[in-house]
Amino acid sequence: MAKKIIANSLLKTADNLVTSREKTRAGFIAMALEKNYIAVPYIEEAKALKSLANQVKKPKDLLQVTDLRVGLLTASGLSDKSLNYLTEDDRTLAIKYLIEKFLEPAGENFIDELVYRYLLTKGDALGGRARNLAGSLGERKFLRFLLSVFNLAGINYQWKDNDTNSWLDKPNDDNGIEKRIKAIYWKKDKTDRLMVLNINVPLVKKNVDLSILNGTPEDLMSNKQSIIYSHDKYIALGELKGGIDPAGADEHWKTANSALNRIRTSFDKYKLKPHTFFIGAAIENSMATEIFKQLQSGIMNNAANLTDDDQLTVICKWLINL
Repeated sequence: MAKKIIANSLLKTADNLVTSREKTRAGFIAMALEKNYIAVPYIEEAKALKSLANQVKKPKDLLQVTDLRVGLLTASGLSDKSLNYLTEDDRTLAIKYLIEKFLEPAGENFIDELVYRYLLTKGDALGGRARNLAGSLGERKFLRFLLSVFNLAGINYQWKDNDTNSWLDKPNDDNGIEKRIKAIYWKKDKTDRLMVLNINVPLVKKNVDLSILNGTPEDLMSNKQSIIYSHDKYIALGELKGGIDPAGADEHWKTANSALNRIRTSFDKYKLKPHTFFIGAAIENSMATEIFKQLQSGIMNNAANLTDDDQLTVICKWLINL
């Protein structure tokens, strides 16, 4: 079987896809920096908690400070979700246990003990946000490059704001909008294109990270008349994996590969063959070889390493011109 011409011209061998040690290091540092940013509100709350708690002389007096109640519940180890299942009496009991079992035994250091326990519980919340951080950072980087290619090519676009759910015109200053894009629309050579992020594709019955369709914003409705139910409107579907940890690379690829196979199988039943593609941040040798073979055979149409700016630019240009 003749080898296909690979759409990403920068991919000459499987090695081109492998994430370098330098890029892995840079990715971990970027993740650490972002974690520090999202931790800021928790640190500031802890400072305020300490300041308010300094107004009392004894741990038991904390029960009388109304403005501290939520902070005390957090320090007791109760998450926001758990509070939905507790009465006011239950909550007061939890605070009393905190005071009796931990704050009073700490003696004159009870305020420090309170702050430490508050931060322990908030640490769980931070961990939850951090687990989703890799995906959101990867998505933001991809969108930033996509917008850059639009700008350099002089292509106007509209974008759907994830916060307001409304379509907006291309702004004069697009700084930061990659954090809020839910979908994007552009017109190229009289052809309408929609890219929708993270939708459950009805034909596949699973979430797909990136879906490009032949349509306009008016076609993207919230009911079954929406374009996402029109199987023949799909131009390309892809998986984006932003995790940078090499230890999880193979697992991310297995998940993405299964998703892409499911997409191809689902559309093939209707004799439809939309393009499929993969963009990943952590790509190790074995998976790079497998991805490259799929590109050579035409099973998959395009791929790029998210940490390689040149590859990312090329695949964004390819997507815009489909």
